[in-house]
Amino acid sequence: RKAEFVSDLRILFEDESLIVVDKPAGLLSIATESERERTAYHELTEYLRNAPTRRRERVWIVHRLDRETSGLMVFAKTATAKSILQQGWDEVEKRYQAVVEGTPPAEHGTFESDLNEASPSKVHSAPQSERTRHAVTQYRVLARFGTRALVELTLVTGRRHQIRVHLADAGCPVVGDEKYGATTNPAKRLALHACGLAFRHPTTQKAMRFESPLPAELMRLVSRSTSRRRSRPSR
Repeated sequence: RKAEFVSDLRILFEDESLIVVDKPAGLLSIATESERERTAYHELTEYLRNAPTRRRERVWIVHRLDRETSGLMVFAKTATAKSILQQGWDEVEKRYQAVVEGTPPAEHGTFESDLNEASPSKVHSAPQSERTRHAVTQYRVLARFGTRALVELTLVTGRRHQIRVHLADAGCPVVGDEKYGATTNPAKRLALHACGLAFRHPTTQKAMRFESPLPAELMRLVSRSTSRRRSRPSR
């Protein structure tokens, strides 16, 4: 069906069990102590409560994206759907695209480390211990553009800041990710986008697949780099 907009969100799919949305960068997934209302959760809850044909009064959070990460999110519309989706979340295909500074070590491969998530503000790789959780990210380079690269990443595990830490550890932090070592921020946002989700519908078991293209402000980073590279005189 045609995508519908709810404030900052684009609804890609909705039925009695779930809502799939495309979240913009800058919008929280759920409330924090400092921000209660400008969240994807709040906007969808208001949408359900205010629409005249709706009887649902809330949504259930299934997973989160960082505030500055854009892309695909799925919310449940019943407690049962939430439980089923979360129980099978490790089997969900979760793909991201990132514009990075530098380039990964190979055209494709796997990042793997143990992450210490004890700090609420920053995660880091550390020797395996009772305080760490193992994290695995598969990657492939889609294109290289001089000092940047466009990388697709697939989560094998789902740890906090996993992609951001793994790319920083590899010497190619996400553009705009000052927290993890980036030195440039031309798009004034984190250059990380949740581009693909694939899972079984919690009620019908139908295979569901959603794609979201790289946002224009991130595509421009790639386009400008391409233009500069192509404009160089041949030798």
